[in-house]
Amino acid sequence: MSNFWFMLGHAYLSKLKAKSFIITTFILALGIALMANIGLIIDAFEGDDKIDQIAVIDETDQLFSALEDEVQMLNEDITLELTTDTRSEVETLVEEGVYAGLLILSYGPNQLPDAVYVSTSLSGNAITSTVHAAIQHVQSTIAASQLSLSMEELALLNAPVSFTQEAIVEGARSEEELNQARGIVYILLFFIYFSVIMYANMIATEVATEKSSRVMEILISSVSPVKQMFAKIIGIGFVGLTQLTILLAVGYLSIMRNQDDLVGGFFDVFGFGELSAAIIIYAIVFFLLGYFLYATLAALLGSLVSRIEDVQQMILPMTFLVMIGFFIAMFGLGMPESTFVTIASYIPFFTPMVMFLRVGMLNIPPFEPILGIVILLVSIVILAAFGARIYRGGVLMYGKSNSFKDIKKAIDLTKK
Repeated sequence: MSNFWFMLGHAYLSKLKAKSFIITTFILALGIALMANIGLIIDAFEGDDKIDQIAVIDETDQLFSALEDEVQMLNEDITLELTTDTRSEVETLVEEGVYAGLLILSYGPNQLPDAVYVSTSLSGNAITSTVHAAIQHVQSTIAASQLSLSMEELALLNAPVSFTQEAIVEGARSEEELNQARGIVYILLFFIYFSVIMYANMIATEVATEKSSRVMEILISSVSPVKQMFAKIIGIGFVGLTQLTILLAVGYLSIMRNQDDLVGGFFDVFGFGELSAAIIIYAIVFFLLGYFLYATLAALLGSLVSRIEDVQQMILPMTFLVMIGFFIAMFGLGMPESTFVTIASYIPFFTPMVMFLRVGMLNIPPFEPILGIVILLVSIVILAAFGARIYRGGVLMYGKSNSFKDIKKAIDLTKK
């Protein structure tokens, strides 16, 4: 048993000290910190007091004043400046950066506003959306005047309809809560997906590397192949859990440090303002179970090849299974209550991501995620038992071996 713990510790520490792990973790942690501080970073580059100035040529001599008031109410960081210069002269100033753009106002059909906005780019931004909304409101006011409507009647005409959703089931989430859950589930799903693929590939590659360098022949003389397999799986699983813990800690500290600046906008839309401990716990549980399921399969497949270059071909079906589960989860973000998504959440290879999606977005009965966890545990035990038999014989197979027919050969070697 001491050999098993030695192998486990070696698998864990060797990957923990690897440059690839350190660099990957650093980049991911940096990305989380940058996302949490994105507002401060933008302000540092642009400055809090930056004002976008737009030159206006008002051919009507009537619209500028009303439009200026509307723009100020919508966005105080945008100002309009009436100019008498020619269009070509102002366009030159726009190219030089003196103005953010040029707005030309005139009357179109029915004496309603007709506007042309000229800038260095056609991409939509806050300026164009603000100016468009302001002109729309000015047009509504003019149209109301032409139809002899009072401001109260115009406000009543444009008032949003009262529409409220109510669920018969007690505790069902509102649309706002679903949108918030969708954001955080989306991000955690990406982490589970990429982590499972990365660490499962790592196991398969390491097994193939040991076989190609003949190190495996030395190892099996002192440690049984089955102990090696589980030591690698558990050791690298601890590496993944360590990375997840570091990233969650960085994310938590970044959010707590900038909590006052992160209220509203992107932060709330993506659900970080309502992040619960239960979601984090479920993310860790399904990450670990998904990892052990696919890691066992990867170790099994990696033991069948003798050359590193054959690894990707051998584990390609496993990669497709992970991708299919991820795509089902992405589909489920829009339709989490779909029967298709519900059924897929109980298929072992898809459960880690799809069941986590349902737990994160829906108030499902506790027995459903528990059933999913039980299905995963049973599947891992069955796959581990089968994989151990193949691994024991597969590590002794050399030569060109990249076909699933070699599974039978590995089982026959185990029997001998």
